Amino acid sequence: MTTETTLRITASHIVYLQVCHRKLWLFANGVEMEHFSEMVLEGRLIHNTTYQRRPSKYVEVELDGIKIDFYDPKNKVVHETKRGRAIETAHRAQVQYYLYKLRQHGVAEASGLIEYPDLKKTEPVAALTEADVRTIEQWEQQVADIVARPACPPVIRAAICNNCSYYDLCYIGEES
Repeated sequence: MTTETTLRITASHIVYLQVCHRKLWLFANGVEMEHFSEMVLEGRLIHNTTYQRRPSKYVEVELDGIKIDFYDPKNKVVHETKRGRAIETAHRAQVQYYLYKLRQHGVAEASGLIEYPDLKKTEPVAALTEADVRTIEQWEQQVADIVARPACPPVIRAAICNNCSYYDLCYIGEES
């Protein structure tokens, strides 16, 4: 059984792999909490109100279950807007996964730019190397392995949990 036939991996799966295996398992098994999160809503607000001319300059790309909101086809650059840098590693992984999917569809040498408008910072993401491709393929296998587990992974008890949309679900019944 291959990963592609059992699970359509999205950038959300890759992000959750970087952040929390429990969140990944819950999300992949139909427990979605993001719509209750004020931080997610704030992120969407930033996404929708920053860079107002973007929709006229860049295109939206959908392939293999992923959606890239802002892609500059002329310069081959994926633009990803984020609220803050708290999980920068996951942000980078998300953009790398977009680049990986573009590469699979014949768009070689695309790069990315993570933009943090509130911080007035940007982080470039270079075109993928062969080592990056191998790493992303390993991520896909890790996602498939975690999602296929019969039981949910344990709570990680990390600082990142405090702002997670799954917090109440994970810590229900726990003393503060």
